[in-house]
Amino acid sequence: MIAFTSALMLMLAANPADTMGKARQDYSACLSRFMQDALERKMDKDEYKGALKAKCADQEAAFRTAILASDKADGMNAKDSAADADDQIAEYLDKFTSEYEDYQSNAAPPGA
Repeated sequence: MIAFTSALMLMLAANPADTMGKARQDYSACLSRFMQDALERKMDKDEYKGALKAKCADQEAAFRTAILASDKADGMNAKDSAADADDQIAEYLDKFTSEYEDYQSNAAPPGA
């Protein structure tokens, strides 16, 4: 019975990769929604860049936590895991900033 309970608990435990996928999706969706809103409001590029990180802070924190958990499960040390999380988050922020600048300079919103 104990073995069955232990096996069941392991099956029900969240897989770090599954958690990271959801957190990544939520973070990306938040950044995308904010970019759409900023484009509609014709927000200045510098204002956009300043507000982007703060607007999705909760989703970023969840994504960071998921990255750290996944990296730990993969045996990565804490320092490298923190650097990995910083890099992945910076890539998202850079991507959405670059896209915003492109859409703004072309005067065409995403999907147009």
